[in-house]
Amino acid sequence: MRPGDLLPFWEHAICLFVHIIARATLQAFWMKHPDAEVPLRAWHAVVEGQQWGGPADIKRTFPHASFLANNRVVFNVGGNNYRVVVKVIYPMGRVYVRFVGSHTAYDKINANEV
Repeated sequence: MRPGDLLPFWEHAICLFVHIIARATLQAFWMKHPDAEVPLRAWHAVVEGQQWGGPADIKRTFPHASFLANNRVVFNVGGNNYRVVVKVIYPMGRVYVRFVGSHTAYDKINANEV
């Protein structure tokens, strides 16, 4: 038995495409802020089609993304009018939407902990 054989099966899998968890969070935001709908839908469409194995892959797609502790990533959306904070689980190809809001609202949260 090799050391890598002891890893859980998901550590061996290669994720084909990213899956966004909590699209409803995006939708709830754009229902209150209709001008955010088009840019959030566009962001969602781009992210869903990605194959992210690590932060470098995100930087290739979104050069202005900011990386925080706890696998959090901050995206500026809609001409920098809104921010989306996600938690990325790279081996599973999961992107969990943790926050969507204006810059003012973003300044009031701890993005490392949402």
